[in-house]
Amino acid sequence: MQIYGVSFDMVGKQPIVLLKTAEGNRFLPIWIGHPEAAAILMKLQGAATPRPMTHDLLADLITRFDARCERVEITELRDNTFFARITINLNGTEIEIDSRPSDALALAVRTDAPIFAAEEVIAESSIEFEHEVEDTEDMVEKFKDFLDNVTPEDFIDEEGLFEEFGSDDPGAEGLDPDDSEGDEPEAHA
Repeated sequence: MQIYGVSFDMVGKQPIVLLKTAEGNRFLPIWIGHPEAAAILMKLQGAATPRPMTHDLLADLITRFDARCERVEITELRDNTFFARITINLNGTEIEIDSRPSDALALAVRTDAPIFAAEEVIAESSIEFEHEVEDTEDMVEKFKDFLDNVTPEDFIDEEGLFEEFGSDDPGAEGLDPDDSEGDEPEAHA
């Protein structure tokens, strides 16, 4: 997956990070906190801070210990909360660290680590847009309309949002700011 953008839902003024599958037009919206949204956006926009932020510090520690962030994974959605895992390679040993998705994504943009999401998470919570992403103007307008009106509760409603965007799977359970823990489901890039 890749980070497609960070924006705010107009109803609750809560930041949303939107992940896009590597193939197709499936998007996974995850509501995150304001500090994590700022950390992701700053790095995506190439902005620098006078002193390292927490995610910069973590990326620097990984580098200084001669380790590498192998990948981050959105592992599950449980009780309206996303769970994630960061995999660090240290001297040939992979270490898995429980994480909030927002922190994992903020680290991924700093370390160029690939982003994955479990198939179950994509099936439950992603939205498939009918139009090709290359149809930029139309896609941007539809996405802006979506962000202007979406709330986490919309993902509980089996009608409306998913029908509007042509999803075959309206069974998503709401999305909330993320916490940490999870099992090891199959991942999807």
